[in-house]
Amino acid sequence: MAGCSGALSALDPAGPRAANLATLWWVMLIGATLLFALVMVLLLLAYTRSDWISRVTPGQWIIGGGLMLPVPILVLLTGTALVLGEQLLPHGEAPVRVEGEARQWAWTFRYPGTAMPPTETLHIPAGQPVDIVVTARDMIHSLWVPRLGGKIDAIPGHPNVIRLEADEAGIYWGQCAEYCGEGHDGMQFRVEAHDPAAFAALMEGGNP
Repeated sequence: MAGCSGALSALDPAGPRAANLATLWWVMLIGATLLFALVMVLLLLAYTRSDWISRVTPGQWIIGGGLMLPVPILVLLTGTALVLGEQLLPHGEAPVRVEGEARQWAWTFRYPGTAMPPTETLHIPAGQPVDIVVTARDMIHSLWVPRLGGKIDAIPGHPNVIRLEADEAGIYWGQCAEYCGEGHDGMQFRVEAHDPAAFAALMEGGNP
């Protein structure tokens, strides 16, 4: 339960994409709980109503227990995952595009077309979607900012794009989510979301 709170908690969303993931987590938890409860009820009946259970044929078990009980829940879970997952994809172009490069064991972020020099802190505008073009210098890493969105692999020579968005200005934290060596556990990075005017001034002035 300690992993459900704090600066790296996916259950404390601070952006619309992270909120989708948190919703999906809760839906999956509820669905899994319902399936578990159904199985426990059947198990209880097997002990307390063995005469009734013995009258159920194998075919009825397959149709009732294997199809009629779990299928509606699984359809709901799958449909929810497809709808919410589709909303995480970076359709079109975001107003801000940042390049993020991973290496053992740090991140470097670049801001093409601006006066901003490369930084180890990811600067983004609050309230606006931002596309992060993720690559790696040496091996596979993974960029993850739990409170702002999903995760994506950083692969040498293969750029991947992830879209993040923060509801409000503030400090958020990201983590490499792919084991990459002895320094992996310390491969965190800071995300600083600015109000749009402050972000524009930062990009023009180039002084983080």
